[in-house]
Amino acid sequence: MIKKWFKSRADIPLIIMLISAFLNGYNIWQDKYVNTYYTTAVASMLENFHNFFFASLDSAGSVTVDKPPIVFWIQTASAYIFGLHGWSVILPQALAQVGSVLLVYLLVKPSFGTIAARLAAFAMATTPIAVAVSRTNNIDAMLVFTLLLATWLLFRGIKNSKTGLILAAFAVVGIAFNEKMLQAYMIVPALGLFYLLASKFNWKRKAVTLAGSAIVLLIVSLSWAVVVDSTPASQRPYMGSSGTNSVLNLAFGYNGLSRLTGDRGTGGGRGDQSSEWKQNASTNSSNTTSDQTQTATSSDGTTATGDTGTNNMAAGGFGAGGQMPPGGFGDNGQGGPGGGQDGPGGGPGGNFGGGMFGTGEKGPLRLFQSALSGQASWLLPFALIASIGLFASIRRRNITQKHKEVIFWLAWLLPVAAFFSVAGFFHHYYLIMLAPPISALFGAGFVELWQQYRERSNWLSWLLPAAVLVTSVFSWFVLQNYNDTIGSGWSIAVLILGIIGTALLVVARMKSEKFTRYAIIASVLAMFIGPVYWALTPITYGGNSMIPQAGPTQSGGGGGGMPGGNFDNRGQSANGQQTEGTQTSTDTEQRSSTRSRGMGGPNGSQSLDQKTLSYLQKHNTGETYLFAASNYSTAAPYMIEAGQKVIIMNGFVSSDPVYTVDKIKTLVESGQVKYFMISGGGGGGPDSGNSEVTAWIKEHGKVIPTDEWKTTTGEASTDVQASDSGNDKTSSNSNAQDGQGGPGGDERGGSGTLYEITL
Repeated sequence: MIKKWFKSRADIPLIIMLISAFLNGYNIWQDKYVNTYYTTAVASMLENFHNFFFASLDSAGSVTVDKPPIVFWIQTASAYIFGLHGWSVILPQALAQVGSVLLVYLLVKPSFGTIAARLAAFAMATTPIAVAVSRTNNIDAMLVFTLLLATWLLFRGIKNSKTGLILAAFAVVGIAFNEKMLQAYMIVPALGLFYLLASKFNWKRKAVTLAGSAIVLLIVSLSWAVVVDSTPASQRPYMGSSGTNSVLNLAFGYNGLSRLTGDRGTGGGRGDQSSEWKQNASTNSSNTTSDQTQTATSSDGTTATGDTGTNNMAAGGFGAGGQMPPGGFGDNGQGGPGGGQDGPGGGPGGNFGGGMFGTGEKGPLRLFQSALSGQASWLLPFALIASIGLFASIRRRNITQKHKEVIFWLAWLLPVAAFFSVAGFFHHYYLIMLAPPISALFGAGFVELWQQYRERSNWLSWLLPAAVLVTSVFSWFVLQNYNDTIGSGWSIAVLILGIIGTALLVVARMKSEKFTRYAIIASVLAMFIGPVYWALTPITYGGNSMIPQAGPTQSGGGGGGMPGGNFDNRGQSANGQQTEGTQTSTDTEQRSSTRSRGMGGPNGSQSLDQKTLSYLQKHNTGETYLFAASNYSTAAPYMIEAGQKVIIMNGFVSSDPVYTVDKIKTLVESGQVKYFMISGGGGGGPDSGNSEVTAWIKEHGKVIPTDEWKTTTGEASTDVQASDSGNDKTSSNSNAQDGQGGPGGDERGGSGTLYEITL
């Protein structure tokens, strides 16, 4: 009875959803800060409705994060229910990815059947980058779920001729716009085209409905922006990273056209400081490089030279001094695996073929390059070949529902793939946008090619063996780049299985069907071993919560890059050479990664200093804010862990004019704050922002001796001058192991200087 019910009623792929839940949720409770930038905003949003509505980064409502608020509202609700923890802000994204698996299943099943739907759902569940990003509090997993929900509503609306559902679909895309702005619009052409092809209405009705849908889309998309931009600037936070304090400029500039052109400027504010940063960073890079190439003594007494000529991440975080360019290194500016071309170094792996953030060279084959191929492209060759079979029966007067849905998925896939092929400014985890169409085309295409293969009628019957062989060889190509890290057995096994599967399919096609079952098993294994392995790497190797990506070389974000510069968990470079000289950061980042701790903030660089907290609380004489920090990474531990109110004087992009000297002076005179912690780097560049404000604080503030307020160790350098210069260094390898690699410097509370100002 139970078995019969399961077969007839429980057709939803419960096992696949459970697999997805495991991949997305296992061990997320180990991640303390996740993406520190966003978690800090959630801590602020929990404080009051003003901060909640505007997605303020700090307690004072000074500046927002660089994205719209919808996802952060959901994360804040989760944190309100469960408490503010790493796992509580990850949970919504982990569940969203499970929901995406279900939606892919529901979208594929009606036209292509249960087997196709299950294959598509499993492909979605095991898309490596989808797993990696859903284990963080980055936005993209929720964005993809929202877009799939819009797709499901559109499919249902067209099937049932319900105009309301069609309008609702475009309204949901408007909600997605308020999650990550223009990235949500990538599928709008596919939605419109599918409606025109599949709707049963006449052309006049179609035109009216599409016009109404466009209006609904714009109204929902711009609703929050209109409210924010209509609010006087003095009554709301500065719109972080916008450059002009405008949501629309943020949407169409920093989060819009800049992604395509690679321009990291914000289009306003105090001007583009990236040139100045690059000049300073170049100087600092040469200085730190000379320091880092000296012979180092390891714990076992051996010596080795750490060559860091092109990999300054290995001994100081994001380039010189662990600093970052004012324009930000990407979506949140949190650096990039492999660094930017203009930066002084980059992440593990050094130069990834010249692409910004290790995203490879621009061109039509970019998604197949080793820099990106391991993230979402494993099944792309099969999906493209399968599309030929799916369209084989199409006729001008006989376009079936299957054909229309294939057109929809290709209309989603091809423009997105084209964007990533030419874009100058994106992170690996954006590639989750490719996961739904590739998964759907794989599931539907596999079943279609199998049917054509079984018919043995014409050349179409050879598409299945061809697709299996091409996909298996491509998987071998991806895997063999990591032979030095994971061993050559994986790539060889995939290649052999693919050849065996293809050979058996050919034999079965020409002579006997008795090998067909074994051919299918070998073929499926060959195609899924790679993506399943990569999907497990955020668990087995650790993940980067700031810039998530999948792959076995998770040394602070190096996965997915070109072998030769990455480090494995044995502290060796990909060519097998021991790298003791760079052990100070490499081993540290490996250990941090295995705990799923990201880079670029307290993750691996700072933690709550109880001595600092006690000092500031003891000497608080009624001030509203515990202290004002020059960057979010300094403030984060005190907001997230201790629940304290802290002012953050700069957004992620240091060129944002968040505070002026007059505003800071007013805060001090009104008794709202008297302590200022100026850090040497982090959050956005040297001294993190307005040099006039920093100069005023140093001129009018009394420096509090470090030993009075800060936990220090014998290894940590606390030189005030070094802190102020933004080029902090540590005096021993042991301290570097405890936390370099992000803004802030040494482990306990950062490398900042504490000033007291009373007027």
